[in-house]
Amino acid sequence: MSAPAADTSVYLDRLDRVRAAMTEHDIDTLLLSVGHDLPYLTGYTAMPLERLTMLVVPRDGDASMIIPGLEAARVVEQPGVFTLVPWGETQDPTAIVGRLAAGSGRVAIGDQMWARFLVELLPHIPGAEYTRAVDVVGELRMKKDQAEIDALAAAGAAVDKIAGELQRGEIPLVGRTEAEVSAHLSRRIIEEGHQRVNFAIVAAGENASSPHHHAGERVIRENEIVLCDFGGTMNGYCSDTTRCVFTGEIAGDVAEAYAVLHAAHAAGVAAATVGTPCEDVDRAARAVIADAGYGDYFIHRTGHGIGLEEHEDPYIVEGNDLPLAAGHAFSIEPGIYVPGEWGMRLEDIVVATDGGPAPVNHSNHDLVSVDA
Repeated sequence: MSAPAADTSVYLDRLDRVRAAMTEHDIDTLLLSVGHDLPYLTGYTAMPLERLTMLVVPRDGDASMIIPGLEAARVVEQPGVFTLVPWGETQDPTAIVGRLAAGSGRVAIGDQMWARFLVELLPHIPGAEYTRAVDVVGELRMKKDQAEIDALAAAGAAVDKIAGELQRGEIPLVGRTEAEVSAHLSRRIIEEGHQRVNFAIVAAGENASSPHHHAGERVIRENEIVLCDFGGTMNGYCSDTTRCVFTGEIAGDVAEAYAVLHAAHAAGVAAATVGTPCEDVDRAARAVIADAGYGDYFIHRTGHGIGLEEHEDPYIVEGNDLPLAAGHAFSIEPGIYVPGEWGMRLEDIVVATDGGPAPVNHSNHDLVSVDA
């Protein structure tokens, strides 16, 4: 699905900045097929078909969108942004791309381009050197403008409403399978205005010790933790939140660990200021958990970027020394996972701003006991 088309001026501005980045990185031609760079620059999302769709952006010259003829009617044309070039069933689309990119010395390709298309394209641009388009488009996509931030906030508010229902005991848990609760969350995500469910993790008791547990036929019981991590795509932009509840009186060891998790989450959010390296945000959250003796049970990065994709740059992880900039949007989601016993995670989406970290999720951060 495509995001709602923005004003043409938005895409013209983004293409101008892309061409400036191409000059900076000495890129002659940018080639984008499936993936989210394409809708970012044009408003159109290519279907993952065996028929090639390709945006060809020369550093000097007009952009062209090569598209299967039967898909052309789905494209909202943007005057001045690109020229639509439909191709017929008996034509070779890679040859068309090759003609438009002829003479290119350095070509940047999108990370999601299918390998078969690149292999077929190679003979059509002899001698070209290939690099990743993320070096050209990635930095631009990381810095969200106000319209993008507003879209993330709207998606975040929608899943916050569902999290509130979970915490108030309005979503039945005990006696239902994880899969049934996952389906309930998924239905509510759509009802709250999302066009697509990206995930709805429901993990009870010992299953919560697996961060990406697949909800199954395990029946939720009384007196155990239930981890729910859910989100979708709303008007092109993603939501993602994690909240845990306890089906009864909260066990002492779980309450003790959750207090540490809560403090680690707060430390991660507080550290997420403009100019702070991503790895330092990870370290801030991780230090709280390690100092409390749970360090071996925090087994993933502190966060990931979010926008058109649920996981994108910047990643909040050790080894990423990229300084946060105003407009960077990312999750802060520390976790503690004790194999075979229980697990817990607390997640908000946060936007770095010149005025400080700005969360877009505002549902209760406590571990709530529910009678549900």
